[in-house]
Amino acid sequence: MTTSKVVARVEAPLAGVPNWLHINRMVPSSHPNLTVLDHPLIQHKLSILRDQATATKDFRQLVGEIAMLMTYEVTRNLATETVDVETPLERMTANRVAGKKLVLVPILRAGLGMVDGILQLIPSARVGHVGLYRDHLTLEPVSYYFKIPDGGGRDVFLLDPMLATGGSAVAAVTALKAAGATRIRFLCLVAAPEGVRAFEAAHPEVPVYTAGLDRELNRSGYILPGLGDAGDRLFGTR
Repeated sequence: MTTSKVVARVEAPLAGVPNWLHINRMVPSSHPNLTVLDHPLIQHKLSILRDQATATKDFRQLVGEIAMLMTYEVTRNLATETVDVETPLERMTANRVAGKKLVLVPILRAGLGMVDGILQLIPSARVGHVGLYRDHLTLEPVSYYFKIPDGGGRDVFLLDPMLATGGSAVAAVTALKAAGATRIRFLCLVAAPEGVRAFEAAHPEVPVYTAGLDRELNRSGYILPGLGDAGDRLFGTR
């Protein structure tokens, strides 16, 4: 795994993580709720995403592609059930994803860029929305919209390209829990150690998946080296 942290193979259940999340994986030992996905294709696309010369159209496409590739790992332990299938040649028993439909919840507005890529893999997923923005003076999240499908018993993927201070992600998970969601995963493209620590302190049982664990935040709360303002780059408002 390509990170600046010491990594360790986790074979036993992680303390504080529910049984439905236990899988073998490489994780930074100092962040037990974090999984950095270092697949070569993800890292290749992330490097182009970071480039300031990448145009809005290409940036938008890359965000969706990386989110789609990340979904393969994030859905690794979804529950399945056996069903009987009649092939053109014979009858057989096969596996299908069990339970209620998955829910995707992007944090507006930048999280919207991750939705279409995941829907290409899971077109039956339902989509909710959490409206939060970060006050540029206080760096605190401000809520302005919340609407999701019934979260009870559903796997919920919270989406935001950036985990910077962690304020918006923490507030979004708190709102999801209040609405009845219990099986939550958070997906981001780039994370700062400060945001990971804040998220883990508030919601230690919620796993975080990222394509890159970066060095730090600057004084303005931007991730370094980062990729700039994901929302502005997605929608051409920079």
